Amino acid sequence: MTRTALYTGSFDPVTNGHLDVLRQACSVADRIVVAIGVHSSKAPVFSAEERADMLREVCGPMLQEKGTALDVVTFNDLAVDAARRHGATLIVRGLRDGTDFDYEIQMASMNAALAPEVQTLFFPASPAVRPITATLVRQIAAMGGDVSAFVPGLVAERLKARFRRP
Repeated sequence: MTRTALYTGSFDPVTNGHLDVLRQACSVADRIVVAIGVHSSKAPVFSAEERADMLREVCGPMLQEKGTALDVVTFNDLAVDAARRHGATLIVRGLRDGTDFDYEIQMASMNAALAPEVQTLFFPASPAVRPITATLVRQIAAMGGDVSAFVPGLVAERLKARFRRP
């Protein structure tokens, strides 16, 4: 039986922290569906298609090396509905600190009430990636800073091109 996990987020952009969660999730899943949340109220730096392409390029080889299949999709509804749609029985989430825990435990409890057949698994962030957030990466890149320590090389290049100053 294939064990499928869903990993949701905006992934705008994909960071080394996201890769850390995916690396850890390979130990519990044969297939990981990375689900990019698309919400009309947000104005992302990268389109959903660009984010999906970056995720496939950056994460695909790592998951393939670990024997885990990768699917990248978009969704605009509840995570549990996306999980059901893609056959996922697990939702994987990363925790950087107590603030993440407080938020994520509430979400996991609500998801469990909505879909008891879908279990949420938490992975602690590795120390090297604990301070990384996509929001901070976007802010640093927008101000011309070097984000290469926080994102894969391909993503750093695309951020630099996106925020290139004349």
